[in-house]
Amino acid sequence: MPIGLFGKKLGMTQIFEDSGTIFPVTILKTELCQVSQIKTIDTNGYNAVQVAFSEEKISKITKPQLGHLKKFTGKGFKSFGEFRVDNPQEYKLGQKIDLNMLTVGQKVKVTGKSIGKGFAGNQKRNNFSRGPMTHGSKNHRAPGSIGAGSTPGRVYPGKKMAGQMGNKTVTIKNSEILFINPEENILVLKGSLPGKKNSVLKIQTK
Repeated sequence: MPIGLFGKKLGMTQIFEDSGTIFPVTILKTELCQVSQIKTIDTNGYNAVQVAFSEEKISKITKPQLGHLKKFTGKGFKSFGEFRVDNPQEYKLGQKIDLNMLTVGQKVKVTGKSIGKGFAGNQKRNNFSRGPMTHGSKNHRAPGSIGAGSTPGRVYPGKKMAGQMGNKTVTIKNSEILFINPEENILVLKGSLPGKKNSVLKIQTK
């Protein structure tokens, strides 16, 4: 069985149980996914299945991509992703992957890029405490000392400082499927998921 597919995040809403309990949910629209390459330990050094998604006009696809796509389909795809598998021989080039592989109540792992929030200071980015606000203090949100003097004479890598916040690959585990509509390729998952509207998410079964 295929182990995952890709979809776009449409947004969030909430649904009600019969008991009246409210659940926040994220709505995804999955895309046509096809197996575009089968990787094995002998040829690539590891076992994986490459999946093509995000259909595109043939005229807009580069020649190297067209050569790759001709091996399994006549359609155009602009994006590719991989899923690690134990038995790559169970998959075939051109094999379609859709929502029929998933069931309501199943737990999945979702990976995507978190929303970028630009340059942020220590208080916002790392939850540092601020300096005193009274008695003439001029150290309200300044970083302060970041290391010792002559020993070690440098700042260790990984020091928490101001910098870019967000825009990182985030994985949410055990996200529960609450609703599936295979006809319209709609998937509803419980809770929030990384990324902004229309961002691509990788949905992986356990």
